[in-house]
Amino acid sequence: MNRTAAALVIGNELLSGKVHDSNTLTLSRALRPLGIELRRVVVIPDEVELIASEVNSLRHAHDFVFTSGGVGPTHDDVTVEGIALGLGRRVVRSPVVEALLRDHYGARLTEGHLRMADLVEGTELYPGGSPAWPTMVLGNVFVLPGVPQIFAHKLEGLLPRLRGDEAPFVLRSVDCNIDEGPLKPYLDGVVARFPDVSVGSYPHWGNEDHRVRVTFDGRDPSRVLDAQASFLGDLPPDWVVRSD
Repeated sequence: MNRTAAALVIGNELLSGKVHDSNTLTLSRALRPLGIELRRVVVIPDEVELIASEVNSLRHAHDFVFTSGGVGPTHDDVTVEGIALGLGRRVVRSPVVEALLRDHYGARLTEGHLRMADLVEGTELYPGGSPAWPTMVLGNVFVLPGVPQIFAHKLEGLLPRLRGDEAPFVLRSVDCNIDEGPLKPYLDGVVARFPDVSVGSYPHWGNEDHRVRVTFDGRDPSRVLDAQASFLGDLPPDWVVRSD
């Protein structure tokens, strides 16, 4: 059975337009080579009750849930509290994380820093990734920081744990110098012939190189390649800029 994932992206700054979310893209690109499909992305503010509700909903509907954001030392970092509420557990001080914080910050350690040692009861501390802080894991929920660079490093450290026996997704593309309107009959044809391949059409406005990128996505490499070849065989050759 193919495994699915959901992303719970947490932060007022995302919904107010102060910060651009790049972690979802990073997550999707990391999961697809593992054959894990990112099926849902939910963006919510820093609200304990809302975090609790969404974590509970997502963890029952998907094999993996990845949260992003809200795990720092400040007043608006309430992800741990929200997950604890959703799971019906307490928030407790972790001696392991406290020791790491004391060692790292030394005399600069503050009560705000120590707040990051308060974890959901029963949290597994999974090593891996950089910096050398363990990742919080609660069953199928992986709690990651919101800072994009750290999110990417911690996610990379989790990849060995996430590997399964699913075939990875295979992606191929065709760039065209024609608009979507004339392409529609050709798209309809390849979609009908290859229902097991996901075909996407994406206009690139203002791009001098090409106007539309058509993608072919699936788990069976031969079917993906056949779909791409079939589409290319139908198109007028002068419509094609390149195929990858």
